[in-house]
Parts: sequence; C-alpha cells; structure tokens
Amino acid sequence: MINTTDPSIDEAEARMRLDVEEDTGIAVLTLCRPDKLNAWSWEATRQLGIMADRIRFDERVRVVLLRAEGRAFCAGIDVTAPGGAITGRSGAERTRNYYEGLRWVHERFRAFARLPQPVIAAVQGYCLGFGFELALMADIRIAADDARFALPEAQIGVAVDAGGDIRIAREAGAGWAKLLSLTGRRIDAALAERLNLVQEVVPVADLDHTARALAEEIAANAPLAVQGIKRSIDTFADANLDAALGLTAMSAALTLVSEDSVAGYAAKAARKPAEFEGK
Repeated sequence: MINTTDPSIDEAEARMRLDVEEDTGIAVLTLCRPDKLNAWSWEATRQLGIMADRIRFDERVRVVLLRAEGRAFCAGIDVTAPGGAITGRSGAERTRNYYEGLRWVHERFRAFARLPQPVIAAVQGYCLGFGFELALMADIRIAADDARFALPEAQIGVAVDAGGDIRIAREAGAGWAKLLSLTGRRIDAALAERLNLVQEVVPVADLDHTARALAEEIAANAPLAVQGIKRSIDTFADANLDAALGLTAMSAALTLVSEDSVAGYAAKAARKPAEFEGK
C-alpha cells in the first residue's frame, strides 16, 4: 500500500487541486486528472485526507466547492494505479490487510464528509463507484443534465466499500439503495434528483455558475451558524453511520479476496458477462 504518513503531495502525482478564494470564502477543490476521467485510487484517498486537514483549520474558508475537470466527475476506481492490489501471505492476512486499508479509506473520507464547512459537489458526466460515493459525502449536490450515477461493484463481484449504499439509503430509502447497489444500474440526473440524491439539475453549461452561486450564497451567511446547522443535521442523519461502515469494511474486504472478484474484473476487462460461483 502507499505511504500514508507523508503529508506532501507531489505536483506530478496530484489527483486534486485546492484553491482558496479569500474574497469569497470559497475553497475550490478540483479533481484534476481528466485524461483518466478522474479515476480514484489509494493515492487520491490520501490526498483527499490532506486537503480536508488543510481546509478544516483555514479560517478563510466558509464553503467548499467540489468539482472536476473534463467530461467526467469520477469514473470509479483506477485499476492501473500503483498499490491497487493488496497482498498477504495467506488468505486471512490478505483479508485483514484489505480490511485495515478500507478502514483507513473510511477515516480519510470521514475527515472530508465531517468538515465543519459545508461542501457542495458539482457533478458532470460519469459519477460511478467511488466517484458516486465521494459525491454523496457532500452536503449538497448539483448535477449537470449529462450526469450518470451508479454503484457497479456487485457486477464485478465486490461489495460497495465506501458507504455509498448506506448514504443512498439515508437519502432515498432502503429500497432504492438495494435496487441501485444490488443491480449496479446506472441512473440519469433526472432520476437522481427525484430520489433526492441531487438537489438540482442544470444544463452542462450552467453547472459551474449554479454551484458557485450557491456556494457564495451560503458563504455570505454567519459561519458559526452555518457550521452549527451542518453539525446538527449530520448528527441526526448519520446516527448509525459509523457502525454500518464497520460492517461495510469487512464485507468489502471479504469480497475483494474472493474468486468471484477475480472473475468479475477479468470479465470486465474482456467486455463480457461474468460467471459468478459464490466463492
């Protein structure tokens, strides 16, 4: 696995960029690997944690705008990224290593999701897997009308591993969470809005302007009041989240070392249906 202790970010390896606008109070966090459709990796997770720590104690920041360059918000896991496969001397040790790795991911995501400042996500194009899960950690989501959302993990033999299914259950109800995560079905922005997974859908050309205008509207309000409101709502909405994420990490670790996941990834690479045997 990657070095998780180094707080620096190599500019050549940057998965995201942070720009703090002192005049507006907005921190713009941009996913900046459009050539990879902003695909996610262990390194992206590490960098997200670093960015969250920088934002948290920056008194200039009142609102965070999460956006992405290119035609996709985030197309899911980058299977070509270094450290993508976790090893172990036995099946049990490899499962344990995946479990600890996923717990580490949850901690980085938690630091982002629980920032005191509200986070607005502006989503365009593909928003799949980890990308969808990242967007669901934002407090408010604005989607372009070309956005497509999915949790396709079950189609390749693994469990949803960062809590996206849990957050869909919170926003849209358990039935929709099960339908979307058990099938891996893609939905468009209009259906996502009807399910309360996004709060507004706009034309692609209007996405940045609409998201920024909302960020400026919130940033103009009293920061202590805004942060208190966010904490109160999150305390209610996320009452059982930590316990559920613990189960998520174990379920994902077990499936990531399964033969089904090997078959699933191979079938995906070959662009053919996978044959799962439940082992």
